[in-house]
Amino acid sequence: MKLLVSPPPPLFPSSPCRRSGKAILQKHFHAVATRESCKCGEANRTAICRVAATHGSEQVKGREPLRRGRVSPRLPVPEHIRRPPYDGTDRLPDVNPDRQMHDRESIVHMRAACELAARVLQYAGTMVKPSVTTDEIDRAVHQMIIDAGAYPSPLGYGGFPKSVCTSVNECICHGIPDSRALRDGDIINIDVTVYLNGYHGDTSRTYLCGEVNEPTKQLVKVWFLLITSKFQP
Repeated sequence: MKLLVSPPPPLFPSSPCRRSGKAILQKHFHAVATRESCKCGEANRTAICRVAATHGSEQVKGREPLRRGRVSPRLPVPEHIRRPPYDGTDRLPDVNPDRQMHDRESIVHMRAACELAARVLQYAGTMVKPSVTTDEIDRAVHQMIIDAGAYPSPLGYGGFPKSVCTSVNECICHGIPDSRALRDGDIINIDVTVYLNGYHGDTSRTYLCGEVNEPTKQLVKVWFLLITSKFQP
């Protein structure tokens, strides 16, 4: 499915993204699917479009719209931990347009950051159960990252108040952990990024919570196969 970057909404935290009975705070960008993107002949694209349509109808019939819970204060980071350049400001960092060449030492640091992010994500995934709040997941992720001597990259990025992104059900991406408890049948994407030795390691995965209906399982399965394959849009 073709994804397009829409014009950015007002930057967090002044204006939540609102639609049909729910209010969800988001980061600076969000993605939208166009009708034209579903007019595709390849098997993978067709499967995704079909599953997405089925998932949407099931969601309207059987699931309450997602509503924002209470967002707790941001968690502290020990002074000795190295901070990313955007720490202490709500400004989004500038993107360096120059091509970067990395030496052997840089690659070692990249690998270490990514390996840590993968371990943290794996642990966070074990917490996905009914009655667990996304705030609890955030606290656990935060503690594991700082225990490893790293900084949780989402914290403070463009004003983001938490250490991990947790996107439940119809929240597309960059959901803010809060007091809402996960429910049987939910899906949740957990997006973990760590800053270690001057490098970011970033990874995410969507998890099933409890007993999830078949259309939703298929949606998650197809997207997982897509992102782990060599398919190019």
